[in-house]
Parts: sequence; structure tokens; C-alpha cells
Amino acid sequence: MRAINYYIVLEKIKEKPKSNNGFELTEAQNEDIKYSRGKIISVGEKVEGIKKDDIVLFNRNAGNIIEWDGNYYYVIGLGDVVIVE
Repeated sequence: MRAINYYIVLEKIKEKPKSNNGFELTEAQNEDIKYSRGKIISVGEKVEGIKKDDIVLFNRNAGNIIEWDGNYYYVIGLGDVVIVE
């Protein structure tokens, strides 16, 4: 599987529940967080500054989910990436 143009294929990193002053936040409260973390699987040939295996923050509502070889991946546009760790 290979991304093309300005698209990126990534695997979403499952975040652990966050806590606030010792209280664990519910999943609904975690939904207020605007960005998700993901590991880059493939980048299109027009994408610069991001490479395979980078960890990024991306808009949690971006892109589409695809299934490939029994695994689920996100396909997003370059503009949905906000930070490369």
C-alpha cells in the first residue's frame, strides 16, 4: 500500500485515558481533544517534511478509514497534519 500525491496513510495511536488531579477522564471528556496521534505508514510523493515512521498530530475528524490486510488505517491530506514529533 502506498499513498500518492498529497495524501498520507497512518495508523492511529490509541491514547491512554487522561487524568485530571488524580481523576480519570471519561472517553466522552477525551473527545474534547481536537487532535489524534498517529504513526506514518506511507506518504505521497508530493509530501515534504514527513517520512515513514514519524509520529504526528492530526485533526481527529480528518480523512477516511480503510481496511488493508486486516488492519485499519487513516488516509488524510497533508493539510490535516499539525505537528510532527
